[in-house]
Amino acid sequence: MDFIRLLNVRALLAQKSFFLFGARSTGKTTLIRNQLSDHCTVIDLLETDTFLRLSQDPGYLEKIVTAGGKRITVIDEVQKIPRLLDEVHRLIEKRAGTFLLTGSSARRLKRENANMLGGRAWEARLFPLVSKELPDFDLDRFLRIGGLPHVQTSSNPVEELRAYASLYLREEIMAEGIVRDLPRFSRLLKTAALCNAQQVNFTKLASDVGCAPSTAIEHFRILEDTLIGFFVQPWRIGNRRKEVSRPKFYIFDTGVANTLIGTQHLDRNSDLYGRALEQFVAMELRAYISYKRLGSELCFWATHDGTEVDFVVPDQLAIEVKATSRVNDRDLRGLRSLEREKDIPNLMLVTLDPIAAIHGRIRALPVHTFLDELWNGRLI
Repeated sequence: MDFIRLLNVRALLAQKSFFLFGARSTGKTTLIRNQLSDHCTVIDLLETDTFLRLSQDPGYLEKIVTAGGKRITVIDEVQKIPRLLDEVHRLIEKRAGTFLLTGSSARRLKRENANMLGGRAWEARLFPLVSKELPDFDLDRFLRIGGLPHVQTSSNPVEELRAYASLYLREEIMAEGIVRDLPRFSRLLKTAALCNAQQVNFTKLASDVGCAPSTAIEHFRILEDTLIGFFVQPWRIGNRRKEVSRPKFYIFDTGVANTLIGTQHLDRNSDLYGRALEQFVAMELRAYISYKRLGSELCFWATHDGTEVDFVVPDQLAIEVKATSRVNDRDLRGLRSLEREKDIPNLMLVTLDPIAAIHGRIRALPVHTFLDELWNGRLI
């Protein structure tokens, strides 16, 4: 089954060349096939002959582009040959067409100081499936298995997720020689998943794993660069000492996070379910902001006394997520504290309570109502 994706690459490429980054198996190849089909020449650097030819002679790219005779050229897994971007730069300047440059990691490009084309190509991201891309969206199923397309359609999604975690370590980390100590990185990967949807204390985490804090920080950067995780930074109102400065970390997909920590079932009354629900909302907000090209920053707000609001889009929207089936005053404390500190026009509590309600300026919405308002453009 091919899903209808919300990211419109044809519309993007009508404006400019693009880098398209997305974690492994988010569906970049399928997206290109479905949306570009006969409109592009595809150069797949996972094909051995193509990889060897272009590694030895990057200038051969022009011959492929010319022979293809298409306006759009796709270079898949461009991080495999970073110096190929010098040729892409030259061909863009020569007006030899538009390029879509896909990859599952920006790390090698950064490490080798690759030519990022200096504004000649913009950047887009492809994320796991979001709720609006799933015809029969099931929240509990999604929280357990996540949004990777091949996992969603599998008759055995748990086995697919286990294989995915192994593939990530084997092909993204070991094959690229990104770390010297793979067993330690594997331990840290599990620890990172345990930190999912929480503020990261790198000193404590390093002590738990048995490495220096600098190593822990570097390994988290690897997770970010290979798109397996992302940080949400704290939002600070002015320069107030009471607000926290540590970021929160999220694994990019709920199913992958569950697999890394060995979660078999998600009980609605458990802390893991609440964290998975928060992670899911983070995934939806992040994808919406990116796909709509809003350029907005996704943050959170927290103070040292434990007051917190899960997500803030500065000066526009604040969201608290609670896995409760009945809203009470305790669930509103974070938003009310933020309301006293800063005037934000849209204050929202997202819960499992099936009844929407208004508490002063705070709207309490069921998850499905929140998703409908988000993807119909009524929140940001």
